[in-house]
Amino acid sequence: MSNEKGNNVTVIDTEKMAAVKTIKVGQRPRGIDLTRDGRFVLVAVGDDDTIQMIDTKTGEIAGTLPSGPDPELFTLDPSGTLLYVANENDNTVTIIDVEKRTRLGDVQVGVEPEGMGISPDGKILVNTSETTNMAHFIDTETRRIVANVLVDSRPRFAQFKRDGSELWVTAEVGGTLSVIDPAKHQVTKKISFEVAGLRQEAIQPVGIGITRDGRTGFVALGPANRVAVVDGATHDVKKYLLVGQRVWHMAFTPDEKYLLTTNGVSNDVSVIDVAALKVIKTIQVGELPWGIAISAQ
Repeated sequence: MSNEKGNNVTVIDTEKMAAVKTIKVGQRPRGIDLTRDGRFVLVAVGDDDTIQMIDTKTGEIAGTLPSGPDPELFTLDPSGTLLYVANENDNTVTIIDVEKRTRLGDVQVGVEPEGMGISPDGKILVNTSETTNMAHFIDTETRRIVANVLVDSRPRFAQFKRDGSELWVTAEVGGTLSVIDPAKHQVTKKISFEVAGLRQEAIQPVGIGITRDGRTGFVALGPANRVAVVDGATHDVKKYLLVGQRVWHMAFTPDEKYLLTTNGVSNDVSVIDVAALKVIKTIQVGELPWGIAISAQ
C-alpha cells in the first residue's frame, strides 16, 4: 500500500498478515496497482507528476511512466497494455502505453478528476470529477466522452460489477453511493448511510470493493471509521464494520477470503474476513496509508 505522507510503500505478506518491507518512492504516493504480469507495482506520485514502476523482484524503482500533473488514481485496461491516469491538476485523463512507456494522448474531463473505472470488456472508461460532480463515460476507441452522469458532491471512486451490469460511484461530501446503469447512463439507485452516534457529515464514502459474483459490495466511509456492507442485488446496507481511522481504499486477496483496508489517520490496515463479515486483524504500516493493491502471483 501507498503511504501518502510517508512517501513510501509498505509490503504486506498476506499469508503471515504482517508488514515485511518498506520501499521509498516519490512524493505523495496515492494510486497503486500491479501490472497484469505481476512484474511491476505502479505508484502515482502526485507531487512528482509521474507514475513510478517498482520491480516486484528487487523492490527497486525500475522506471517511470509519463502522466500529467498530480496523478491520483489510474486503471489498466483488461489486456494490461494501456494505463489510464486521472491528473487532478489539469483536468485530463492521460493514456499510456505500459510496454513502450509512452504517452498516447489525453482526454479532457471535468474539474479535479480522480475516480477511474473500466468496463470488463475495456470499451468504456469512467472518470469521476470531484468538482464537476460527474461520472464521465469515455469511449476507449474514439477517446471521446459519450455521456456525463451527474452524481452527488465530490465523487471519489468508480467501480463496475464484474458482469458490467452496474457502475458504482461514491460521493464523499454527498455521503452517497450512486448505482448507475452503464448502458442507459442513468442513476438507478442512490444509497445513503447511517451510523448510530455519528453526524451525517462524518460519513464520507470513498473506496469500493465488489465481490466477483456481484453479490456483496463494501464501501469505505472515511472518517466514520466504518466499512459498509451492501447487498449487490437489493442494494440494502446489511452491516457496518468498525475498522481503523479514516478508512480510504481496499483490496481483496485473490481468493476473496480477506479484504484489506487502508486507514489513513491510524496508520494501519484492517483485515476483514469476507465470509464472516468481521475484522480479524490490524497491521501497522506507514504514515497516512492511501491506496492498496494485492498481487495474484
